[in-house]
Amino acid sequence: MSDAAAAASARILYIDDDPGLGRLVQRALGGRGYAVELAESGEAGLARLAEGGIDVVALDHHMPGRTGLDVLPAIRSLPDAPPVIYVTGSEDSRVAVSALKAGAVDYVWKDVQGHFRELLGEAVDTALRQEALRRDKERAEAEMREARDRAEMLLREVNHRVANSLALVAALARMQTNAVSDPAAKSALEEMQARISAIAGIHRRLYTSQDVQAVELDAYLASLVEELEAAMKAAGRDHAIRLRAEPIRLATDKAVSLGVVVTELVTNAYKYAYPPDVAGEIRVSVAQDGASGLLLVVEDDGVGWSGEGAPLGSGLGSRILRAMGTNLRSKVEYDRSHRGTRATLAVPA
Repeated sequence: MSDAAAAASARILYIDDDPGLGRLVQRALGGRGYAVELAESGEAGLARLAEGGIDVVALDHHMPGRTGLDVLPAIRSLPDAPPVIYVTGSEDSRVAVSALKAGAVDYVWKDVQGHFRELLGEAVDTALRQEALRRDKERAEAEMREARDRAEMLLREVNHRVANSLALVAALARMQTNAVSDPAAKSALEEMQARISAIAGIHRRLYTSQDVQAVELDAYLASLVEELEAAMKAAGRDHAIRLRAEPIRLATDKAVSLGVVVTELVTNAYKYAYPPDVAGEIRVSVAQDGASGLLLVVEDDGVGWSGEGAPLGSGLGSRILRAMGTNLRSKVEYDRSHRGTRATLAVPA
């Protein structure tokens, strides 16, 4: 809408106990294309505003009973209150300052020559433009919020479907595991199930969360460790996993990589840390490290491995650890002084 069209459709309420001055203001603003209504008291002005349809209020300071400063807060408390321009003949600047602090968008000094009517017209023009900009901004922000909410709803649905699909893949891998007799193939399929479950767990968390951009790491790892422990017990390896995780929110992509790292390190500990028929403990801890980074530690008290030399298995796990470490801008380190194996991963902010 053009400025002229906006002026033609704008309705101004002028609140002043001087009816003669009100008519002069009505004529001056009418010459600018505005429809001007008059109210001779604050109560009358509030009653008119309650009916709606007013775009700008011009409010006089000196009125019997209640000054404009008494009426202004009542106007601003109305639902969808229009902008208020304060009109005062007082030379005390504190009146204008008080009006602006109370919510007026502008003020105009009354002068005996009547120039204020021209200034009031300019102030009304400005107030209408600012109000249009404010409403456009609020409308754009509301549309952005709606678009974001729709996108997050769709993303939760995607995560739901991905989690279901991964659960199906894991079930197929489990069926294949039960169908093969070769120990190496069975072990490889079990490890693949664990990797799939680590990623599926992230998606399960995301589609039940209000925040699809981050994961509560302590809750996720508790679920992951429980699944790993159950899977390993089913495979005949009975080791207890002790988890100590601080409540840390981690971005989704980092949480996926960290979950795979935990899966690989815990699986290695189950397979290689303790001799057959010897039960041991595997400890997993995640804590804040510095301002916003975190430190992952997976350790056991078994036979120990420093991370050097030929891989104990096929080497796929080591390659996965390197790839996930790269995703996290870090790498898995091994503590040679620890009795057993102690693997650490420091994830920067």
